[in-house]
Amino acid sequence: MSLFLFRATRSAQVPKEVLGTEAMSGVLVVDRYNAYNQSSCALQYCYAHRLRDVEDLAKEFPGEAEVTAFTSTLIPLLAEAMHLRGRPLPDDDYYEQAGALKQQIVDVVEQPAQHLGVHQVQGIFGDNAHRLYHWVENRAVPADNNRAERELRPTVIARKVSFGSQSDAGAKTREILMSVVHTLAKRVPDPEAHFKSVLDQLAADPTKGPVNLLLDTS
Repeated sequence: MSLFLFRATRSAQVPKEVLGTEAMSGVLVVDRYNAYNQSSCALQYCYAHRLRDVEDLAKEFPGEAEVTAFTSTLIPLLAEAMHLRGRPLPDDDYYEQAGALKQQIVDVVEQPAQHLGVHQVQGIFGDNAHRLYHWVENRAVPADNNRAERELRPTVIARKVSFGSQSDAGAKTREILMSVVHTLAKRVPDPEAHFKSVLDQLAADPTKGPVNLLLDTS
């Protein structure tokens, strides 16, 4: 299921509106935005964002030997962590490789360092260890939130080129349509045909429930 919300704020109230306040099982994969820290479930910080932090450090200090050694070691480990879940491995092999990868990452981020930039990246990993390794314990948890980012990108681009919704009603309409379209794309081979079929059924019998029709993909 995909759920889009368009709000005038980026406060913690927005994820709370979706997730509620009751404790939940499962893991929410997020960037390091503070609003998610009040969520009622475990968090996995996205490795794509952490990889970008390390790559930016390498670009900022290209002549620093300590930075080069640190980033050239950590970058391939983070990339491997993101790719591991997509490999056709038996569970035993996955968890063995995931555990080894985690230990290598921990070794790198815990090694003594003098450079302040290296210290900063190490601090992110050290302070948030409880939010960085859920993918090691459960292969159903991705090490990145790239799927959500890819789904969101077309809408973000459309908002930029069209100056966004001009009213609260327009924002509400867009969030409903995007939620429906992206959810159908996950459930049926041809979302457009399914959507048309639902509209045709509603035109023939307006008393039918649109939500049940949309989600009935049998």
